[in-house]
Formats: sequence, C-alpha cells, structure tokens
Amino acid sequence: MDATMQPAARRSYLVPLITICALFFIFGFITWANGTLIPFFKMSFSLSDAQAFLVATASYMAYFFLAIPSSWILKQTGFKNGIIIGLVILALGGLIFIPAAKSHSFGLFLTGIFIQGAALALLQTAVNPYLSIIGPMESAAKRISMAGICNKFAGMIVPFIMGALFLKNAGEVEAKINAAGGDEKIQLLNEVLGQVNMPYIVLAIIFIIFAVFIRFLNLPEIQPEEDLVDESKGEVIHRKSIFQFPHLFLGALCIFVYVAAEVMAGDIIGVYGKALGINPDISKYFTSLTLTGMLIGYIVGIFTIPKIMSQQAALKICAILGIIFTVLAYTIKGKFYVDLDWNLFGANIVNAHGDIYYSVIFIALLGLANSLMWPAIFPLGISHLGKFIKIGSAIMIMGIAGGAIWPLIYAFLKDTVGLDFQLAYFVAVLPCYVYILYFAISGHKVGLKGK
Repeated sequence: MDATMQPAARRSYLVPLITICALFFIFGFITWANGTLIPFFKMSFSLSDAQAFLVATASYMAYFFLAIPSSWILKQTGFKNGIIIGLVILALGGLIFIPAAKSHSFGLFLTGIFIQGAALALLQTAVNPYLSIIGPMESAAKRISMAGICNKFAGMIVPFIMGALFLKNAGEVEAKINAAGGDEKIQLLNEVLGQVNMPYIVLAIIFIIFAVFIRFLNLPEIQPEEDLVDESKGEVIHRKSIFQFPHLFLGALCIFVYVAAEVMAGDIIGVYGKALGINPDISKYFTSLTLTGMLIGYIVGIFTIPKIMSQQAALKICAILGIIFTVLAYTIKGKFYVDLDWNLFGANIVNAHGDIYYSVIFIALLGLANSLMWPAIFPLGISHLGKFIKIGSAIMIMGIAGGAIWPLIYAFLKDTVGLDFQLAYFVAVLPCYVYILYFAISGHKVGLKGK
C-alpha cells in the first residue's frame, strides 16, 4: 500500500468516508446542474451547439489548469483546510450567477462556472487520493463506488430539481424568446435568467455551512511512504522523478477519455435526443437515465470488488460494454412511444409524452458501462507512487479536462466536417472505450517493475 495512517485513525475511518461521500454528492450536484445549464443557456441566448457546449468546457477545463496548483495548495494547507477553501470558492462561483443573470451576460456565467470548476479541481485533488489510500489499495474501487453512488444519486435528482426550475415548457419558452424583440425580449430574459438566482444562493449557503462543519470535524491526515516498494520481489525502488512512472500518465490519459465519454453520455444525451426530434420535455430526463445506469454499476462494484473480480477485470468489462453500446447506438434504428405522468405528494414530478428512439436508450446504457471506470482507473493510475502521491493525483485530476474538449470535437465533426450527428457521436466516442480497454489490459502495468 502506498500510504499509511495512524492505527487509531485507520480503525475509525468511517467518519472520513461518510464525509467524503457527502462531498462527492456535492461534486455530482454541481457538475450535473451545470450540465442542465447547457440546454437552458442554448434556449435563453439562442446559442449554437458549439457555443452551448462552452458550459462544459468552462467547467472541465478548470481541472487542467488548476489541478497542479491544487496539489501545491494542499501541500501548504493540508487535506482538511484544502476542502474548506474549495467549498468557499465553490460558493463564490455560484454567487457570480446573480450579476450574470442581471446583465444577461453569457460570458459572466461562464466565468462563474470556471470558478466552480477551479473549486472542484481543488476538492477532487484532495479527496480522491484520500479515498483511494484510506484503506487497502486493492479495494479502493469499492470505496470509490460508495462515493460514486452519492455522486450519481445527486446527478439523478438534478434534472428533476434544476430541470423543473430551468427547463419547464422549454420548447414554448424558446419560441417566445426567438419571436420577441426589444423591451419584450429583455423582459423575457430577465424572467428566464432570474430563475438561477435563488437555487445558487441556496447552494452557496449550504456549501458555507458544510465548510464550517468540516472545520470542527476530526479528519486524519495521510502520510505517504517515502519509497516505492516492488511487492513481487520485496525490493525498495528509489525513483527521483514523477516522470519515472509512465503508468501514471497513461492513467491520466485514461481519465481524460473516460470523462470525455461520461460527458458525452450524460451531458450531451439531451442535445442528441433533441436532434432526433424528441420532445424537450422528455429529453430533459435522459441524463437521469444515464446516471441510473451508473448507480446500478456502482452497486455491483461494491458487492463484487475485490472478492469476485479485480479492479482491472471490472475495467475490462466496462470498456467492452462501452464499445458494444456505442456501436448499437449508431446501428439500431426505430422508436417507441412513452406516456408517463408521475406525481409525488401532489406535485407533478414527471410529465413525459412522445416518441423515444432506441439509439438514446443505448447511450443511456453507457452510464452502466462508465460506472466502474473512475473507481478502477484512479487507484490503478496512482498505485506505487509513494511520496509522489499528491502530485500524481493532481496529474490524474488534470485528465478531467477531457469533458471540456470532447463536446467541442463532437460539435466540430457535426457542424464543420458535416457528419450526421449520430455518426459524429460514434466517431467521437468509440475511440475512448478502445483506449480504456488498452489501459485495463496492459497500460496500467507499464513501467512497474515486477508487474
């Protein structure tokens, strides 16, 4: 194992685990709430797909630029204070939405989203290695799956909360905005954009309260080992540079393409559904379908890793499923009709009526394929790093930038190259799963002596 904790702390890591799971819920809620903003801003500002995808770019690109600085901040402040700082910055990023809505500034919205991404980069750089090495490394995927359930549960409820707030009667609202002009259009934009104020004020308050809670919580620090040990031979391996761990950089690239595939399956599925002609009142729920698949996969991971299958085996299976579902999403045609009207405590939760194409169902199933990828890739990438664990984790977190770039590649293939939107999706996503399969088979062992 690459890190150690004091014996008393190891015996009582339940509280840190619960705390980290709560943080993963926050990560998921903010990330997928910002995904909901893609169709919302496209509707409000009459944006093209490429322009609307800048929401994902602003959020995920922050990880690329700020993961390494985050590792330095954590080295100076420690794990606990780093989390507190991240939560405060996360709150500030959301509050920027208030002047952005008032000034009708898409650029200012993107600034707030980028700041939130910076906060998430700091938080993710802190908690992912902590979660990986708080217990045995071979069962890290199991703990990450537990946190992943919290993360994706947040994502599942976001479309019902944020979708109900931002995308109610989206088609009708978009038509009114496009038809309006002058003062009438300004008034409509004030009403529509003003809907973001209260939710993000409430979220900012929650983040500050949680930061105060963390301040008074006893979270043990992790002390990494100074040397890498080749477990197969019992030899101490002295490595002086992070660049002597090629499996780390292959792992970071794997995170890059995995997050790209996850964003394409989660954030872009609504846009994909709309391109098929599906009613926006139905397509706004598609992200929840994707995340339901991920939730099921996490539950499987908790009960099977490492007792029934290893992290590597889980990653291989998920990559193969990703390839199969991507091919089926492109090749299987046809549609079916849905008529859903769900009420809870007198409130209408789901009101969806219309056609759904089988292609969208297979994209939603990519959530199942994606489920155990992060839990397996991250510990495999940072394994055997020893004293380089913090900077290695930051490099892995930089890979999240894949979520910023891949939607733009999809838009380029579709709008500039001129590919059919389904073919463009196929061309963009399939290589991601092929590389993940390579990393699962052999990439995670490159450069590790005795592996």
